[in-house]
Parts: sequence; C-alpha cells; structure tokens
Amino acid sequence: MLVWLTLAGGLLLILRAHFPYWLDDCTYILRSLLIAARLLRYKRSKPFYSLLDRFLAVARSHPAKTFLHFEGERFSYGELDRRSNRLARVLRQEARLREGDPVALFLGNEPNLVCAWLGLAKLACPVALLNFHIRAKSLVHCFIRSGAKVLLTSAELLDAVEEVLPALREEGVSVYLLTDARKIQGVALLADKISEASDQPLSRDLRANVTIRSTALYIYTSGTTGLPKAAIVTHERMWKASLLQSLVGVTKDDVFYVNLPLYHSSGFLIGLAGSIERGISVVLKRKFSASQFWDDCREHNVTVMQYIGETMRYLCNAPKKDNEKEHKVRLALGNGVRADVWSDFLRRFGDIKVKELYAATEGNIGFINYTSKVGAVGRATFFNRCIFPYLLIKFDIEKEEPVRNSQGLCIKAARGETGLLVGKVTKRSPFIGYAGNDQQTEKKRLRDVMKKGDLYFNSGDLLRFDDDNFVYFQDRVGDTFRWKGENVATSEVADVLTTAPCILEANVYGVKVEGNEGRAGMAAITLKPGEDFDCADVYRQAVSYLPAYARPRFIRIQPFLEMTGTFKMKKTKLVEQGFDPALISDPLYYLDATKQTFAPLTEEVYSAITSGTIKL
Repeated sequence: MLVWLTLAGGLLLILRAHFPYWLDDCTYILRSLLIAARLLRYKRSKPFYSLLDRFLAVARSHPAKTFLHFEGERFSYGELDRRSNRLARVLRQEARLREGDPVALFLGNEPNLVCAWLGLAKLACPVALLNFHIRAKSLVHCFIRSGAKVLLTSAELLDAVEEVLPALREEGVSVYLLTDARKIQGVALLADKISEASDQPLSRDLRANVTIRSTALYIYTSGTTGLPKAAIVTHERMWKASLLQSLVGVTKDDVFYVNLPLYHSSGFLIGLAGSIERGISVVLKRKFSASQFWDDCREHNVTVMQYIGETMRYLCNAPKKDNEKEHKVRLALGNGVRADVWSDFLRRFGDIKVKELYAATEGNIGFINYTSKVGAVGRATFFNRCIFPYLLIKFDIEKEEPVRNSQGLCIKAARGETGLLVGKVTKRSPFIGYAGNDQQTEKKRLRDVMKKGDLYFNSGDLLRFDDDNFVYFQDRVGDTFRWKGENVATSEVADVLTTAPCILEANVYGVKVEGNEGRAGMAAITLKPGEDFDCADVYRQAVSYLPAYARPRFIRIQPFLEMTGTFKMKKTKLVEQGFDPALISDPLYYLDATKQTFAPLTEEVYSAITSGTIKL
C-alpha cells in the first residue's frame, strides 16, 4: 500500500510540474459536463423548464429565504413571487398583454424591476431592459427597436419619460407607472391596483408555448460607437449565462453582491439570474459605490462579488482603511480588470479568487479564467473548442477587415500573435442578432472564413493565446489604430499613462492629422484630486515605457471622462472633435520632442502641425 501511495504521490508531483493546471482543467471540464447535462434536460423537458420555473421552485421550497437585500429592506422569494403575481394580473387586464407581447422596462436597480420581470415572464412577455441613463432620441430609439407597445417606469424617471411622451404617443405606446407620483396625462398609475390585486399563482397555460428558443429579453449594447443595438436573448442563452455562477463554484450558501446595472447582461444574467439558478440571496445596490462597498459586504456577509470594467480600480483607488481585509468575500466574478489592478486588489483586500470572464451579450463564444491567473480572460483548451468552435484570424488594423489569402479565405493567427476572435455559427452556438436591425446583424456575420460558405460571428475583439493556452484580451476593433506603419493598442497606452502620479484616468484614441497617414495617438485624461498636469513627468513616462509610434501626440485634460452605464469609455465624439483648440475648450497639449515635454497646444501650434511645419 505504501508503495502505491508513493507512486501516486510521485505521479501527482510530475503532473503538477509538467501540467500545472491539470487539476483546474479537470475540475472545469467535469463541471461543464454536469452543467451541459442539466441544460439538455431543461431543453427536453415538456413543458419547458425556464429560469422562472427555477425561481418558483425555490419560492415553494424556501418561501422565507431572503432573495433581495435592498436599502435596508428584505424581500423573500415567496414575497416577490406573490408581488409578481399581483403585477402580472394588473398588466394583463390594464395593458391587455398576451403571450409574446414585448414590454419595455425603464427602471433603476430596484426590486420593482425584478418583480416586473418575474410578472411578465409569467405572462410569457419578453422584456426589453432599457438603460435608465439614456434620454431623448436614444430612449425613443431603444424603445422602438424592442417592438414594445407598453412601457413600465417609476417616479424617479418620470421627467425623462415626460420628455419623450409625444414621440411615444405617435407610436401608440401605453405608459404605466409602478409607483405613486404626480399625475401626467398619458401615464397610467398602477400602484393602487397592484396592491389590491390577487396574489394567487397564475395559470401555467399562459406560457404554454414558450420554448428554449423563445425570446426572453432584449439587452442593449452600450452604444460606445453609435446608438445602442437590442441584442436578442433567448431562454437558452439566459440559462447558459446564469449557469456561469455554478461553473466557477458558487454554492447555495453564498450571498451575491450585485452593484452593476440590471439593464446590462453582467448584472442581470450573470448576477441576478445566476443567483436565482443557485437559489441564493442577492444584495442589490442602485449603483456602485467604492466608499460603501466593503461596509455592505460586512453587513450582509457577502461571499461573492461582481465587477466590470473600472469598478475594481475604483476600489483600489479608494482611501485605505485598517479593516480592508475584514470581510467574507471569497470570490470575484466579472470582466475587464487590468493585470496591475488585479494584483493591487489582491494585496489590499486579501485572498479572493478572481474569475475573469470574456463574453459578449450577443456573441456565441466565451472564456473563463477558472485558474485565477492574473491578467488572463480565460483558457483556450481543446474542450472549449469542442463546445463552441472558434478561431483567431489575422486582421488588418488599417483597413479594419480580416486578412484573406488568394482563395479569399481568412488566415489563422499564429500562437502568440494577436488576432480577431470569431466563433462558428452552429445550432449549439447560434448568433441570433439584433432586434429590428438586420443591417447591424449582418455586419457581425463573417462568411468564407475557413471554407467557402461557412459562417462565423465576428466578435470585433482582438485577443492573443499564449503557449500555456491562456487567453489575453488585447483591444476592440476601432480601439486600435495605426500610426507610423505600426498598430497601437489603446489599452496599452492608457495603462502607461495612468501610472503617472498626476493622472487618474486616460481614454486613448486615434485622430486624423492632415498630411499624415493613419491616426496619431491622443489621450483624454482626468487628473487626481489636488494634482496639476506635470508635463515633463508625463512625457518621461511615455518615452520610457512606450515605443515611439505608440506615444500619444496630444493630451486633452477633462473634468471627467464620459462613460456608458457599464463604465466603458465613450470615444466617438472625442475622435470627431480631434485636436483643434478652436473647437475644444479643454486644455490641450502636444508632444514636443525638441523640448522633451508636453507643451500647450495653441491655435498657432495647431496650424503649424496641420501645415506640416511641425513634424509629429
């Protein structure tokens, strides 16, 4: 026996030495197979077993279990089940809703949104989750794209709705208010009717025709480069996203902290829907707050946190406190954290397993960094490729299109080379597209990739695979520009600039310069409180850590950087405005190599640059 134990131990040591991630890989594959079996069971079940059915199962078995903690209040699974029954009955009567009728929710992060979604799911009505930050033209655009004729909102957003009421009336839209508020012509108040309605369960026959391929939600892209697009989310896609919590090890005893907007796929699908799949409690916040974050986690015994984009950096930039490691958070799930911020987060807040994800709301491919290796967004294994076939292909940054060979087919990127990620469109990994926008849907379809007639989803993202099969996000197409014959990744430049002591945030993009090919680098920055722009120091930082072609030629200092509701930096308007001081009131600087500093960009300097007198 001792000999066998010794041999087994030696074999484990050899495996660990030559294949350091074999145990993580095996665990991931096993969990994936179990989840796939469960999803197959849901697909084949008659009637179809949806996430709503999972919620109802938890509400029956644990009616008193807390589902939502919200602003000092507690809402149990049973209570929200009953509330959603009342809301569904009123909407069915007042709005004459029937199976398949889409309804738009213009609500903040609050229990009313969750209740409305549950009630509408019981009526088999797809829900469009409108960004509560959008106004005017964008609001009307998003609403119309959903095909809805009913809009549900709250008192807090009534002014925004009132602004677009004439346009909504022209479309024949009915607007309903879920909370008490002042009366406005054309807006129906439902609060009293909902409180008086029956809370008895609704007949399952109302959703008898719902299948796994039916539309469950419309979730909008962030609109960093134009008006948002309504991505179609089927019940199958909803299940897949919700099962990510299970895949990374979230259990029935965890408490999940959701501070991301519920109109976004991360907050709604991974956070809220994933918590329903696990049957756990959710701490729901109206918005992210770095100053309140850890106090919330301690108060509610949070064990799993969610992050996206810059939220983790905001936590790391917050003033240090003595009790930063006094919490029960064991796992962080999200995407978009830089490697340096990731490392800083672990140093400050303790041994938290960070599970970085890569995915897109409308995409058919995703990765998970289940090993918690700092900086990677996932692992590209043979098992992944079997589930959803994908490729990295060579991409021409300047033309913004894939490189093709003499046969007109795409070319695979080499190991270690940055390439465009594309996912093969199959029955198992479909690309549904955008509601009411066939043109944008077709733009995301890439044909004749490996052979004539094949079809792939164009992610629009540039990634790199290393020799250990880890996946690294490089940039988005359009976030990379070409200067002096070289490709410049905006994220790389931003990472260097934000290490300068005076700079808080940097949004990097390329601008056209008359008489020059490509685009010159420009950065819109914000300064740390109490700091002035240190021209010479920022110049030294750029020269020391960036190749000549990647150094930003222009700096624009702004009081704040305009972002989407999910903390993605907006660039379109900045690119259009360029670097002309006659059009820009913000302080402008240009890289003056002769004086080895960033010097003020005056109208005289601008004229000299555009005329070619000053060479960049």
